[in-house]
Amino acid sequence: MCIGIPFQITEVDGTNAVATNGARTEAIDLSLVGTQPVGTWVLNFLGAAREVLTEDDAERIGAAIAGLERVMNGGDLGDAFADLTGTTPSLPPHLAAAAAAGKTHA
Repeated sequence: MCIGIPFQITEVDGTNAVATNGARTEAIDLSLVGTQPVGTWVLNFLGAAREVLTEDDAERIGAAIAGLERVMNGGDLGDAFADLTGTTPSLPPHLAAAAAAGKTHA
């Protein structure tokens, strides 16, 4: 399985960039998100930026990935999903409206 990893752009040359996630540096294609300024966070998937991220989103995704790595190495999640702790799942608006109207199946 492949997952997107947050990287921060350190160099830009048109739609080519160099970016780092702190542990490694990679060349990243910016064709899908357009040229971005140095310092921008992007979600890197197989060498291509798929989405521009806020710094907060990059930190949350990075924490989740680090938590999963800890679990895979026999540790625990810690606070890797702190942004989800204590929240309850919610339905998308169209499903919530259907449930409120008493619909229980399609």
